[in-house]
Amino acid sequence: MLSRFLPLIFSLGLLCKSAHTTVATNGTYDYIVVGGGTAGLVIANRLSQDPSVTVAIIEAGGSVFNDPRVQNTTSFGLSLGSELDWQYTTVPQRYAANDSQVYHAGKALGGTSTINGMTYIRSETVQIDAWEKLGNSGWNWDSLYPYYKKSEHFIPPTPSQAANGAAYNPEYHGFDGPLAVGWQYAAPQRNNSAAIIKATWENVGSSYNEDVNGGYMRGYSVWPFTVNATTSIREDAARAYYYPVQDRPNLHVYLNTTALRLTWDDEEKHGSDLAASGVEVSSSTGIITTLKAAKEVVVSLGATRTPCFLEYSGIGNPAILQKFSIPVRIALPTVGENLQDQVNVALAGALSPNDTTTFLDYPPQVTYATLTDLFSTSDLSALEASVRAAIPSYAALNVANSGDPNSSSTAIQEHLLTLQADLLFANAATLPLAEILSAPMSAAGAVALPTWALLPFGRGSVHISAASPLDIVGGANANASSSPAINPNFFMNPFDNAVQVAAMRYARRALVTAPLAGYVVGMAAPTVGEVPLDSDEDDDAAWLAWAKGVYGSNAHPVGTAAMMSRELGGVVDAELRVYGTRNVRVVDASVLPWQVCGHLTSTIYAVAERAGDIIIRGRAEGGDE
Repeated sequence: MLSRFLPLIFSLGLLCKSAHTTVATNGTYDYIVVGGGTAGLVIANRLSQDPSVTVAIIEAGGSVFNDPRVQNTTSFGLSLGSELDWQYTTVPQRYAANDSQVYHAGKALGGTSTINGMTYIRSETVQIDAWEKLGNSGWNWDSLYPYYKKSEHFIPPTPSQAANGAAYNPEYHGFDGPLAVGWQYAAPQRNNSAAIIKATWENVGSSYNEDVNGGYMRGYSVWPFTVNATTSIREDAARAYYYPVQDRPNLHVYLNTTALRLTWDDEEKHGSDLAASGVEVSSSTGIITTLKAAKEVVVSLGATRTPCFLEYSGIGNPAILQKFSIPVRIALPTVGENLQDQVNVALAGALSPNDTTTFLDYPPQVTYATLTDLFSTSDLSALEASVRAAIPSYAALNVANSGDPNSSSTAIQEHLLTLQADLLFANAATLPLAEILSAPMSAAGAVALPTWALLPFGRGSVHISAASPLDIVGGANANASSSPAINPNFFMNPFDNAVQVAAMRYARRALVTAPLAGYVVGMAAPTVGEVPLDSDEDDDAAWLAWAKGVYGSNAHPVGTAAMMSRELGGVVDAELRVYGTRNVRVVDASVLPWQVCGHLTSTIYAVAERAGDIIIRGRAEGGDE
């Protein structure tokens, strides 16, 4: 989540560092990493540990090591809408009054980890286990869990932070990895605010979860951040994975350089077994050149830009590529499909004018609610039956609202949605279906509860919208700067809407439950005029109408180059190699086949760490790597 509420107040620390950069020339490297973001810098770090191989990173943004908007945790939000933010715009959302949303994504060395909310929350065990059912042999919680820990340098809470609710289980954490994780700053408690929130959620029925990062997430917890707890400086991917190793002679970074498309060994070949020969790039001054890859290209541009890069390289839906006169190298119609994101809606309670400081600086807490928390257990069987009966209509809705309905399969959608329903209802009491934050507002006088449904059944798409990649990404040679065609299809699916309404109703329950209710003197968002306090199931329409007027994108896009079997619509295989290629992989949030219950950052780091080992192992075994 990027922009729904302002951060807590933390101390400022300044360091000096500058990236060792390379001017774009027609160089040759063993590995080219396209995108110097959260995943790409992990890959570059791990591959360049071998001094016998050369690695190049292509990054459209610049170094922000000394930028106070990035390093200062109190400045969260200042980067949004700046030159550090791609600021994509969705197409008008058909199911939300044709409203368009801004899609934030980091444009800097470190990617979105330089502008995000710094939240470090993993996923649920069964959710990662379910990846294997999609054709991803070897991808499960037990295989990914060590990589969560490998990436992590966990810093236990101080006594002051512990007094404010920070807690952990040492078995769940890594202490030797590059990524600092901990709590930023614990302001002095005012009127025992942490205890107030804790007691309130317990009275609502949400039990205390000491550590949300052990794979079992239900309940409420005080989460850690990607932050150096000693200096209270943001720990982005560049600070963790690049700057400590920037002096490696075999590691090069091209800053302010935009990757345009892959080049191929045989420009006439198409269909299968294609080998990329390099990457065409454009410098900040508009000079276009090609970097050559002797072994592999790893694409790590994120769930929004990766599918566009593949399409400009000739990998994707022929109908979309031909529309822009792009030669089809590999017909892969699911590139850019399967987009899953969440809507974020912030409820708020007004506080007494005589007590406006109680909740200004307590650590944010997260509450994860399951199906059994959100819906009556006596109606759960009926709910499951209705959802399963509606899956064919959900599948048809996804296909009709895809990037190209003529190339989408309703039968495959039905199969995937059935697997998702299996996961939800088999774990109705444990798998989180909604997330609610308890967080301070930017001004005195209110307490906010940003709320969102986690696991949408609705699917969207991301595709190119112009013939030239320069027209998509901007730059000196661009005729115009425009966004990709991003369509999350917010509020399209009826069950997703029902979960969002139930989650908002659950959040409001906290505002009217003691002891928090003793401080809340009224409903600020929604007001009782918008949604009456005694609202019940008959008021779903009022809740939904209010949400559609105030929501924002949660900026958690996944799935647009999904790791699944090709028959199910996958774009990459279990080794993250793009189908039809010999030496092109994707490593970023686009490969996650389903949305995750936690926040993306920790899982992206873990997937990238495992991907690094997959590539290195393949090289050792004498493969194409």
